[in-house]
Amino acid sequence: MLVRYLKSKGIVVVLLILTSCADTVKDDYVEQTVETLYNKALIEMESGNYTQAAISFDEVDRQHPYSVWATKAQLMSAYALYQTNKYDEAIISLDRFIQLHPSHRDAPYAYYLKALSYYEQISDVGRDQKMTELAMRMLNEVMVRFPKSNYAQDAKFKIDLTRDHLAGKEMEIGRYYERKGQYLAAINRFKIVTEKYQTTTHVPEALHRL
Repeated sequence: MLVRYLKSKGIVVVLLILTSCADTVKDDYVEQTVETLYNKALIEMESGNYTQAAISFDEVDRQHPYSVWATKAQLMSAYALYQTNKYDEAIISLDRFIQLHPSHRDAPYAYYLKALSYYEQISDVGRDQKMTELAMRMLNEVMVRFPKSNYAQDAKFKIDLTRDHLAGKEMEIGRYYERKGQYLAAINRFKIVTEKYQTTTHVPEALHRL
């Protein structure tokens, strides 16, 4: 009976502790107005504290999901993530924004920022060019979807740079084959440059090596 009594008391104590902890968590969480939360996030953004700004903008969306400010906060959070080089997280946030608000007036910017998130991850020509191809695909989508937007011209400029980057990769592979005496394989690579990337800076060298 004593054991049973102590066990019951133990359960009561545990319950009291859990209740106390729950109350503490509840007390720590303070719901704030959407204006207060958004302005706090903006101040953090302007001070360069992008990591905290992203968290604060997410809090706007969490506490006030149906507010017009929540929509703005989703995009601002993605931008803050982009500024901290968290490109994969930024892309996820931007995909969510685009899915939820495909006709929003800031949709062109969302597509553009997504393209930049890929573009900033382009590696040197000696590495895998998957990210380069993704960047070019997204930049092209910006041009096709929003040809009259402010972002189309910059997207075109970056596409040209991206194409030059891909051509550089083909040239590097071609030179490698050439050094190894695999001349047919080298020629095929140089032809890709002259046929697929005619406007790039690598064409003169490719023609010379052919």
